[in-house]
Amino acid sequence: MLRSLNEIMHLQLQGIDKEIGNCKDFLFDDKYWVIRYLAVDTNRWLPFLGKVLISPRSLGEVRCETHQLSVNLTREEVKNSPSFDENQPISHLYEAELFKYYGNGFYWMGESQWATCTSPAEIAESNLFANKTQSIATKIENKLEERYLRSSIEVKGYKIHATDQSIGHIEDFILDDGNWSICYLIIKTRNWLPGGRTVIISPNCIETVNCIDGSITINVSAKVVEDSPLFDSNRLTDPQYEAHLHEYYEISQSSKYLSDLKVRL
Repeated sequence: MLRSLNEIMHLQLQGIDKEIGNCKDFLFDDKYWVIRYLAVDTNRWLPFLGKVLISPRSLGEVRCETHQLSVNLTREEVKNSPSFDENQPISHLYEAELFKYYGNGFYWMGESQWATCTSPAEIAESNLFANKTQSIATKIENKLEERYLRSSIEVKGYKIHATDQSIGHIEDFILDDGNWSICYLIIKTRNWLPGGRTVIISPNCIETVNCIDGSITINVSAKVVEDSPLFDSNRLTDPQYEAHLHEYYEISQSSKYLSDLKVRL
């Protein structure tokens, strides 16, 4: 199901035995546009632990009606998990240590969002690559291409540059809670269009993410964004709406289809 990241950010994380804390941030991979970790604040029950990272493979059901996100971990498991320095980049060596602790495999062992699996839950169930040793993980570390985990809090607010002009800024992210991929970015255009509009774009349009000047460059024109479907949070559960959004940006380079799609939406 499609979900607003802003909405999930405020949910309480409910562990197997007790409450674990609240989500403070989402870290996503800007190559595959998929959530890799939740940064969880545990100060309410463990003041000196600070924030911990939890992989989506440990997450259960999203229960917006009770304001809870279930986590398939106990407090004790979270308490003893490898600590991390939130002021430093997260390395594959740290991730290997984290996955070894929880008994899960590495998501980067393949050319897809979740290794050879379609979701983080499949990796957790199959224990894919879970028996790899730390020495093997070290060798992998040295061969991997450079990639970055981005903070959703940081990236929210980034300016969007189309091929011909700046068009607005990121307001929210829409994710699929089945595989925790970011399907769409919600863009506010009030600094560009009179009166402003809230539109939705696909990560497939993104060329670069620039953390230096806080911007994202997309490969479509301002006109394509202007004519894109308006964001309607009430239709996120509507399969037809999602299919039309996908179709719009798949063929956005072909102007002859745009008018028809706009009418259909």
